[in-house]
Amino acid sequence: MKTELVRIGNSRGVRIPKPFIEQCGLGETVELRVRNDCLIISPERQPRQGWDDAFRASSHGVDDELMLEITEPTEFDHTEWRW
Repeated sequence: MKTELVRIGNSRGVRIPKPFIEQCGLGETVELRVRNDCLIISPERQPRQGWDDAFRASSHGVDDELMLEITEPTEFDHTEWRW
């Protein structure tokens, strides 16, 4: 689809048709970035969005035993470490 840039003060804007907004899940604010000379408009993401799900998915089938519980003490532990 071709569209014209519209003047907004000293800037320019693009009118995005409602079906595109809905299909892309755009809200009131968006993220803009340039990649390979292309402008990319994407839905706003919260910091660390999806990290919790990724963290939970990464531990399936893995024994989460703490390394400190299975590691033998070293010379440092016996002679130098003090609480």
